[in-house]
Amino acid sequence: MKLHNTLTRHKDKLQPLDGQTVRMYTCGLTVYSQPHIGNWVGYIYWDVLVRLLRWQDIPVIRTQNITDVGHLTSDDDNGEDKMEKGARREGTTAWDVAEQYITIAEHEAYEVLKLVRPDHLVRATDYIQQQIEFAKGLDEKGFLYKIDGDGMYFDTSRLPDYGKLARLDVAGLEAGARVSVAGKRSITDFAVWKFSPTSAKRDMEWDSPWGVGFPGWHLECSTIARETLGDAIDIHTGGIDHIPVHHTNEIAQSESLTGQQFSQVWLHNNHIKVDGRKMSKSLGNIITLSDITARGFSPMAFKLAILSKHYQTEGNFTWEILEAAQARLDHWRGYAALRHQTHDTLDDDDDKDEQEGTVSLLAARQALIEKLNDDLDTPGVLALIDEAFSQLDHAPLEKIHRGGLLQLLEVIDEVLGLELMDTAPDIDDEAKRLILERQQARRAKDWQAADDIRAQLDEKGIALRDTPSGQVWSYR
Repeated sequence: MKLHNTLTRHKDKLQPLDGQTVRMYTCGLTVYSQPHIGNWVGYIYWDVLVRLLRWQDIPVIRTQNITDVGHLTSDDDNGEDKMEKGARREGTTAWDVAEQYITIAEHEAYEVLKLVRPDHLVRATDYIQQQIEFAKGLDEKGFLYKIDGDGMYFDTSRLPDYGKLARLDVAGLEAGARVSVAGKRSITDFAVWKFSPTSAKRDMEWDSPWGVGFPGWHLECSTIARETLGDAIDIHTGGIDHIPVHHTNEIAQSESLTGQQFSQVWLHNNHIKVDGRKMSKSLGNIITLSDITARGFSPMAFKLAILSKHYQTEGNFTWEILEAAQARLDHWRGYAALRHQTHDTLDDDDDKDEQEGTVSLLAARQALIEKLNDDLDTPGVLALIDEAFSQLDHAPLEKIHRGGLLQLLEVIDEVLGLELMDTAPDIDDEAKRLILERQQARRAKDWQAADDIRAQLDEKGIALRDTPSGQVWSYR
């Protein structure tokens, strides 16, 4: 497997540090409001990555944090904690806000989108003492300095290669730059521990060796990754907006404390726009998964729409694009239904030529894995699946290689997580009886009876298509 490594700027072969298990960390949501579709883009891609590795019998241990404290409204250590802001907005506590939106996010991720749950799904507030110990280690090594009334800051001048992930020109940033926090020695220095204001008590604050306060946003990811995965990991994922600040500062903290390279591979997904414009409350174009399902679309269609673009490519959401994805999904479900209609057993598959057509079903299965192993080429995979399925359009049912079809459907569902087979179960005995009766009516040229039976099946959500080799059913 080769993945585009932001750190090296080219595709690198994935080689687990221990030669066996991939240790992977994903930056999670800040749970201060309802997630929108843009929040889910990266998680859909990284879900495919985890599924792909496990499909190939490569063990994966994955950690994902939940940011429920410390993420300020500005990345430059100014502004208000988003959790406290959410509490004020909703007239409750930051703890209640976190609980509310964690529940929503977990429902959408694991029940609606059917993403694979990380091995470690960790709240930042559950690792406060570990974060304090991490910061103490940095302080003891001389990497921190205090700004009275503000917090403990990381001295980036101590690191000659600070900003290597983003290829930052630190000297250029310093020239003529306005330091946003009074007392910062450098524009790139960042808060590791923030002090609580003396004028008010925060919902979330803890004692520390430096004073009452709360951890900086970057500290939680460095700490949680180290506690759950170790000092050095194989893959770190997140959005491209994290490159210049958040991930750059994670590297600074982690590598300063441990003396080891934090992550071998850094993967970053691009963002999605809506109708070509950035999502924002002011534009009124925030779209949620609930908005999508309320219009009758499947969450799997949304996943398919996202996967139609490469993870490094900026996406665009329109309702027309989602309609096309839903049509594609429905079409694929029709092919999934064919597995119930070819024959009763797999015994006669050996008598069939599975190599007929441009792409055979068995060859497509292997080609799918190969494309995904090349930097998660999801657009190429979707096109390949379209081509493989199209070979079945004119094939008589008795000629379809059922084993090949089952294996292709299995890898699609297991690696892309689209649940084609679960949503295309076999029809019940009553529907099968009706199809048989309609076939007999057509043979007798009783067209009215045939039409009446088709209408009955339609009421059951079953569509019939007449082909030279017989009737083919699918779900509407």
